[in-house]
Amino acid sequence: MKVRDSGMPAEDMWASFFNVELILSELQINSDINDLVEIGCGYGTFTIPAAIKISGNLYAFDIEEQMLDIVTQKLRNESIHNVILEYRDVLIQTTGLADNTVDYVMLFNILHHDSPTDFMNEAFRILKPNGKVGIIHWRSDVETPRGPHLTIRPKPDQILLWIDKQRFYIHKKPVVIEPYHFGLILAKQTNGIH
Repeated sequence: MKVRDSGMPAEDMWASFFNVELILSELQINSDINDLVEIGCGYGTFTIPAAIKISGNLYAFDIEEQMLDIVTQKLRNESIHNVILEYRDVLIQTTGLADNTVDYVMLFNILHHDSPTDFMNEAFRILKPNGKVGIIHWRSDVETPRGPHLTIRPKPDQILLWIDKQRFYIHKKPVVIEPYHFGLILAKQTNGIH
């Protein structure tokens, strides 16, 4: 199911909206992470840099075959072999990964969907205990050159309301990631204790 108001601009324009290294650093994506899932990989803006940083496999999902073709070519060009790409509608089919098996899930610029908690439910299912969910989204407090309509952009406080229902705790409080995004990290609770 395509996320509403999510058309992609040209790749060069898209890449100009992000300081990828800063985002990955703020969201603690590093070699301490073994397996990572990215839901909605798009052009691979975060896929490839994250794959280089982690110690295991990166499972990247998208519902647009054209995007997967672009990422496949980039992976070949850069000789990156730890990315598993899959054409899959995660909201209808799930990721297909087993319960409690991954260390980290990236939900980047995707929670403006009609049912954002469905993504969080899938993240909860596949994450190991204390596994992390990194979230970034377009800010709604500044003018941005892109992004979904302001009325459907989730705000950090909205996301924090969702987490009680999803059995997550705050691992890193929301931070502004200049110029256009905010980010936070949630972690999967273990029997209500963290």
